Amino acid sequence: MLNIIYGEVEKDNYIFDPDTFFNHQSEDAWLEDEFTKEMVKDVDQSEIIGPHLVQSPFLGAIPPEKLSGGVKTLILIANDNEHIYNASACGDNCAKWLLKIGENKDVTIRLGYLMNFGKGPFQIHVVNTNKIVNNLEELDDEVIDNGLLQQVTK
Repeated sequence: MLNIIYGEVEKDNYIFDPDTFFNHQSEDAWLEDEFTKEMVKDVDQSEIIGPHLVQSPFLGAIPPEKLSGGVKTLILIANDNEHIYNASACGDNCAKWLLKIGENKDVTIRLGYLMNFGKGPFQIHVVNTNKIVNNLEELDDEVIDNGLLQQVTK
């Protein structure tokens, strides 16, 4: 299940800057994974050629370190079970991937805004209130009604 913390995270395993963390900690196997390749294709419109080469329609041939911060955060979340990641670098185009990752394993992220998870049903656990919400309206109400965005510092 996808677990979301809004506001400050006071844990030793919290990664505030996943972009930089990815640049120093990513593993070749992560970039050879088919799920990762699908995320990169969808979010960055780029193709992973190999663990050290990505073909971008905008930038040409690039190293994985030049992928967007959002897709790098998704790759970390999908492959690293030891950390909580600040997913505020992820745009709404990452939402469906966060939900897919959460369907396959328990994952906890931190968000600093109301991400649009779409109109379909889903299950998200709002850690701050220990409530499970089942759609975007319930999520927005839970976050707004409990003042969780006031706790957020990006």
